[in-house]
Amino acid sequence: MSQLLDEMEECVPALRRYARALTHDRDRADDLVQDCLERAIRKRGLWRPSGSVRSWLFRILLNIHRNDLRQLRRAPLPLSLDALPDSDPAGPDAQPNSALTGRLALAETARAMQALPPEQREVLLLVAVEEMSYAEAAAVLSIPAGTLMSRLARARAALRDLTQAEPPKLRSVK
Repeated sequence: MSQLLDEMEECVPALRRYARALTHDRDRADDLVQDCLERAIRKRGLWRPSGSVRSWLFRILLNIHRNDLRQLRRAPLPLSLDALPDSDPAGPDAQPNSALTGRLALAETARAMQALPPEQREVLLLVAVEEMSYAEAAAVLSIPAGTLMSRLARARAALRDLTQAEPPKLRSVK
């Protein structure tokens, strides 16, 4: 039992990061992680030592999040991303500020990720942000690896379109 709790504790920062990326609300994310950990402890008898504790916790968190989304559809709350600036607040004549430009690009990317369908956003966050392998992310989402890879490709293409970024140029190897 103590080994399981130790492994769960090691996963908390990643769970919080993923929950914040899913919800874009610090308080909701913290509640989501707390609900996940509480459920995992309560249902610890269902965990099989042959699997990854990390994948199991992410699956629990994702299932709770999806249940919360179903409830929110009945009584939607405004997204906190709307408060992010759309353009440079200093105005068009101001000198470019690389830190501000970086924050605006990050805000644009965050808005674009929120516009993705949930299935694509979930895959992109697990693989790109949490750096899970395709197999681990597929296990968290309970989908085949091929489905995960096609969702990831669609998510990346949609994100590129939404942010109007050019696809990376491939160097030719001779």
